[in-house]
Amino acid sequence: MADRVIVNTSINGEEATLLCEPRQTLLEVLREGLRLTGTKEGCSNGNCGACNVLLDGVLVNSCLVLAVEAEGRSVTTIEGIALPEGLHPLQQKFLEHAALQCGICTPGFIISAKALLEENPSPTEEEVRFWLAGNLCRCTGYDKIVRAVLDTAEAAPSVGSFGGETP
Repeated sequence: MADRVIVNTSINGEEATLLCEPRQTLLEVLREGLRLTGTKEGCSNGNCGACNVLLDGVLVNSCLVLAVEAEGRSVTTIEGIALPEGLHPLQQKFLEHAALQCGICTPGFIISAKALLEENPSPTEEEVRFWLAGNLCRCTGYDKIVRAVLDTAEAAPSVGSFGGETP
């Protein structure tokens, strides 16, 4: 077994010290070490988006990031985007639009959509579809997901902002 490495990071706004092997992915440490199982393992090669998280506010596939790369950085998972008053607006709109079925891809889609809306609060349908192209779903057909993201963007002035811990 390889020597373990201490990684000091912030997970969902809380300081964390991780003990991990240098070869472990961020996905492995989140799910197995920290029991943050909202981030899903799909393909393990960066093609499905189920494991998406924000690393210093940037969308990444956590299956392609080594946990040691989180040293001194901020990680936001699906568990970290809810607001103190309740669900994040994206989470609420996904429910309202029935934009989920089995749930494997849903956290990755929500994290991806959050990253999009932080960068572009008023995307067109084409921009939403392009941005979410890195996320795969075998259940929904995507249209309800796109509608949920667009509805969130349209409602943004009434919800204040897209909230969460992202810098």
